[in-house]
Amino acid sequence: MDKCIACGACTEKCPKKIDDLYNASLKKRKAIYVEYDQAVPLKYVIDPASCIKLTKDKCGNCAKICPADAINYDDKPETLKLNVGSIVLSPGFKPFDPTIFDTYQYAKFPNVVTSMEFERILSASGPTMGHLTRMSKDHEEPKKIAWFQCVGSRDMNRCDNGYCSSVCCMYAIKEAAIAKEHNGDDLDCAIFYMDMRTHGKDFERYYENAKKKGVRFVRSRVHTINPIPETDSLEVRYVTDDGRLETEVFDMIVLSIGLETDPSTVKLANDLGIKLTRGNFAEYETFKPVATSREGIFVAGAFAGPKDIPQAMIDASAAASAAGELLTSARNTRTKTAEAVPESNVAGDRPKVGVFVCSCGSNIAGTVDVKALAEYAESLPYVEYVTNNLFACSQDTQDKMAEIIKEKNLNRVVVAACTPKTHEGLFQETLINAGLNKYLFEMVNIRNHDSWVHKETPDLATDKAKDLLRMGVAKASLFEPLREGELNVNQTAMVVGGGVAGMTAAKALSSQGYQTHIIERSDCLGGQALNLFKTIKGEDVAEKVADLENAIKVDDRITVHLNTEIATVDGFVGNFKTQLKGGSKLLLEHGIAVMATGASPLQPTEYMYGEDPRVLTSLEMDIKFKTKDPILDSAESAVFIQCVGSRQPDRPYCSRVCCTHSIDNALELKKHKPDMDVFILYRDIRSYGEKEYLYREARDAGVIFIRYELDAKPVVEKSGDSLVVRVKDHVLGRPLELKADILTLASAVLPNRNEALAQFFKVPMNDDGFFVERHAKLGPSEFATDGVFLAGTAHYPKPLDETVAQGRAAAARAVTLLAKQKVYTSGQVARVDAAVCSSCGICVSVCPYSAPSFMDTGYYAGKAEINPVLCKGCGLCVAACRSGAIHHGGFDNSQIFAQIFTMSA
Repeated sequence: MDKCIACGACTEKCPKKIDDLYNASLKKRKAIYVEYDQAVPLKYVIDPASCIKLTKDKCGNCAKICPADAINYDDKPETLKLNVGSIVLSPGFKPFDPTIFDTYQYAKFPNVVTSMEFERILSASGPTMGHLTRMSKDHEEPKKIAWFQCVGSRDMNRCDNGYCSSVCCMYAIKEAAIAKEHNGDDLDCAIFYMDMRTHGKDFERYYENAKKKGVRFVRSRVHTINPIPETDSLEVRYVTDDGRLETEVFDMIVLSIGLETDPSTVKLANDLGIKLTRGNFAEYETFKPVATSREGIFVAGAFAGPKDIPQAMIDASAAASAAGELLTSARNTRTKTAEAVPESNVAGDRPKVGVFVCSCGSNIAGTVDVKALAEYAESLPYVEYVTNNLFACSQDTQDKMAEIIKEKNLNRVVVAACTPKTHEGLFQETLINAGLNKYLFEMVNIRNHDSWVHKETPDLATDKAKDLLRMGVAKASLFEPLREGELNVNQTAMVVGGGVAGMTAAKALSSQGYQTHIIERSDCLGGQALNLFKTIKGEDVAEKVADLENAIKVDDRITVHLNTEIATVDGFVGNFKTQLKGGSKLLLEHGIAVMATGASPLQPTEYMYGEDPRVLTSLEMDIKFKTKDPILDSAESAVFIQCVGSRQPDRPYCSRVCCTHSIDNALELKKHKPDMDVFILYRDIRSYGEKEYLYREARDAGVIFIRYELDAKPVVEKSGDSLVVRVKDHVLGRPLELKADILTLASAVLPNRNEALAQFFKVPMNDDGFFVERHAKLGPSEFATDGVFLAGTAHYPKPLDETVAQGRAAAARAVTLLAKQKVYTSGQVARVDAAVCSSCGICVSVCPYSAPSFMDTGYYAGKAEINPVLCKGCGLCVAACRSGAIHHGGFDNSQIFAQIFTMSA
């Protein structure tokens, strides 16, 4: 595998075609293949069950054509024995196979596809290259598409998967929206569902936007699909919300299939002695959400329960944190440091440019005349050496390149090959090994920007390659060595907020050896969790929070500052200085900060809250349970109203925890007094994941669920001494009058909006007041501001297990910085020529990272300077500077203009 250079020559010559599993078997691939274009590592593999050479000892084309001698038919599976201190299980999930549902005829009707297949159809690298067509022989563009939700989920009758798969509602909405983008607004998209579970961050907004774009949402579960043989279209009959029987014909039907644990994973869990839930997911405790039942073995991703990408990312970091705690004493004991090659000083030397042209097999050479390109390069100014390599990225070529740089005394290098996105770092490493500054390198992309897009016009492609190369050489000739600043990382951490997320993050940081300070503005730790009664698994929340608090108090590496707030913050990643005020007034120096400022419940202004003591919020109901209030014994009826203050125009988000919380409290009432009448008035029940079992348990216990619409909310009135709730029953279509001895309002979760804190650390908040993470999917526990991390309900409402997981995740992300002990700034950042600066302040105002500022002292006091640690190299300040005082390393004006002028010459 190490020899493979991913040229693709083997797959071109392979005669054997088999189903492409990555594209859901909607197209064919060769027996030697790479799973997908962005695979890591990007190496070709042989399917031993399909390869003609391995099964019949014939063919062998791939070995004959491989230029790197990377084919080895004698490779055999190996069994390795590893001695490790901890294990993280992240085996993923298996998409549900709907062939067992004969009513949907998935295996029989070509235009009934799964959601996974539809994803590949929409993809530019899919079987239809992103062109949305039917799978029947006519390959026509569909005019009407339907999505059927909960296929393989929330179904105990036909597939024994009683849980909700959590992700299906959102991916169906996304697919419908993208389908309309592909085929135009005239495309009729209808989603048939039971409950719309858009409970994630910004999901509710996406749902409402989809409605505005014309996506239809039909609350109905379709039983059967009937074919129309003449057209391969599909007829469905369904009952609407108001009881009408409807018939519609669709061109395609997408089955939104659920997630389930693969049988091989179940076997692995049994072999490891790990307990599983009734849904065959790893069992865990609420306050230990990534720990399995076996000590030292942790879990991340869908094996811990169905979840989306952001939560899987949080789990992964949390599991790394938990595993890392066990390995803290061994950190860096097996680390090896490569021997550094002394860097040659080429500053002021005449440019001596080496040009390396890559053929990339036939990827480039199949279109561009690389020999002519290399000959042309020899005529360019300052070019001292030119060569053409079959594969410039191969290890042999890299070693040879380093030798040539030394032998020819080259001081600039230009590689004409593929994309710097994937290969720039590789070539820069080669320059370092040759003793050259890595920034004396320019990569000219003659593959993505040329050969791949001009295959039909090779002569013009060659001319374009010459233009691109000429521009690259002109720019590289003006390069100067750039320096990366080195900064020590202060090994102290600061956590803002002493709730469950903050305490978890602090304990995780301390357990890995870091001094940690918790800044809490109230007089105690625990946050909103202090008001909770129990978890849905029956765990006593007060007891668990007390255990966590005690662990904090006895930890010598953790300092708690109660009744304390932040006055000012100076500094940057690795070197923050925070002035505290209130209970503690010290100046705290720290390397990282974790924002865990939490959230609070909305105090309702409707449903007679505050006017009658029997009207409570969910947290106030929990307190009744904790104190064993007498009303629990005297009450004969209880009503819960969901979405109080959530999912409405002024607060268009789902508070995520409310449905499960109300169901759990309703069950607690039923257990306490089985004859009590308990009603839950809801818009959509969002008991995602295995919380669905709790929903089923509540229905079995006699809890009555009544749905209402936003424009027909329940009405609460006082009739004599009684509280009366009036609501229209969605099944009967008639108004109901419910007597309520207890009325619980599932009020919205509000962020503890702190504009000053956001400004101190230069971190953004969204319109709702929640902090905005670095990346919605790939960076949910960190900010774009380096050194600042995010946890808990300050990010978005979430239950306790997810809060604990994100507390751990934030700590794990912080440790990746702290453990380095040093950080290095990029050389490709902006700098100011203070002598030319006019002090206009434009750079300060346009920079999104707050890198520029005015100098306070010295000869150039009042002039701008740029902090290289904060600078991201975006170039906004360079473009905005009126005086031409700002220069950008690697992209200076002189270099950019050199490219432009040589192009127009």
